[in-house]
Amino acid sequence: MENTIKTAILGGGCFWCTEAIFEDLKGVISVIPGYAGGDMNNPTYKDICNGGTGHAEVIKIAFDPCQITYKTLLEVFFATHDPTTPHQQGNDVGEQYRSMIFFTDDSQRKDAQDFMNKINGSGNFHKPIVTQIQPIEKFYTAEEYHHKYFDKNPGQPYCSSVIAPKIKKFREKYSYLLR
Repeated sequence: MENTIKTAILGGGCFWCTEAIFEDLKGVISVIPGYAGGDMNNPTYKDICNGGTGHAEVIKIAFDPCQITYKTLLEVFFATHDPTTPHQQGNDVGEQYRSMIFFTDDSQRKDAQDFMNKINGSGNFHKPIVTQIQPIEKFYTAEEYHHKYFDKNPGQPYCSSVIAPKIKKFREKYSYLLR
């Protein structure tokens, strides 16, 4: 069987948080922060933060489906952000922080929709899931200083007060998926 690397593109709020979580998983080859879902070509972080571009902060995950499935990535995605708040994750507010799944093929679209339907009916969330599912059209890599931001800046206040506790909780719950 040929080992084919797959891509998943997910937006679960601040890409500093999501990158730090997904790079810990077995089978994940790389995680690249970036922007998707908007109208502006080659947006910058400043453009995104000013609003009006339509882009979300996302991560592009290269993964080995023989080691980790797309459905497992979705499970981690939904467990590590609040998919019930439109345009917001915690104190981060704006369209760039919305919950998004960008599918690369029809199989991913179906898996994402099926997973959302399952968790919507599970009773685990007290409000409806507002995660948007759409095909990926363009992905723009974020500026270099965003890459591995948490690893490079663990003492930065946002990293220590928001990202570190989130990662700790994630690692405890999903220790069996870690490298």
